[in-house]
Amino acid sequence: MAVLERLIWQIETDLKSDLSLPSLSRRCAVNLHHMCRVFQLATGMSIMAYARARRLSLAARAIACGQKSIIAIALDAGYGSHEAFARAFASYFGTAPSRLRGEQSITTLNLMEPFEMNKDMIVPLAAPRREDRAAFRVVGLGVDCAFDKTGEIPALWRSFMEREGEVQNAVPGPAYGVCCMADGAGNFRYIAGIEAIGATPGMEHIDLPAQTYAVFTHSGHISDIGKTVYTIWNKALPDAGLESANAPDFERYDHRFDGRTGRGEVEIWIPIVS
Repeated sequence: MAVLERLIWQIETDLKSDLSLPSLSRRCAVNLHHMCRVFQLATGMSIMAYARARRLSLAARAIACGQKSIIAIALDAGYGSHEAFARAFASYFGTAPSRLRGEQSITTLNLMEPFEMNKDMIVPLAAPRREDRAAFRVVGLGVDCAFDKTGEIPALWRSFMEREGEVQNAVPGPAYGVCCMADGAGNFRYIAGIEAIGATPGMEHIDLPAQTYAVFTHSGHISDIGKTVYTIWNKALPDAGLESANAPDFERYDHRFDGRTGRGEVEIWIPIVS
């Protein structure tokens, strides 16, 4: 079973219990960083936001049915008071629980249904090779992103390529796209740059530690790299029996990739627990 399928099953099974990211990580036998990354890539939202939306959606169905009091439904949904539940319900659905009880209809509500893994996003991918990489620094330009919102990355690369010559003490070689400072809500910093010694005024840098990596290869147009990344985190890593480490991952662009056409081969380096 893929990571996302395991995670959805566990969330749906335990919606009425006190879910926490560490407990879900233990139950799904996957590290917390990997778990949050998979979920955000697949759904566009954080795990806890999804669980909250599912609880409120189940509560809405129960309110419309009229079989329990609203306070009993609020307690089932994990809220300690009618007031807290009413605020969360109105914020999510745009209507009050009491009004829904009177209408007894959920047809106008945008309910959150259980997610299913998008099989169309799973693509054939060769087994990764294992690489040990010494510590190094990437200097370039960065932008704040989320796993479901990466539209600013192409423009970032264009800006960096125009200023690449400004990088001081550059190390000849490939370019790097580094994903770093990721959090449980799916936000991260993306830095487009090259390896360099020292810093460059007006640019930012990220120091990557000495690390063991699983190296995958994306082939084809760069616009399809999202499917490769989705496959890596959801299927290829667990299929290879590998566990991701809580460290930056990066794309490596060398002579095999043509930046003018967006075609070629790009290596994706995922830090793993050795």
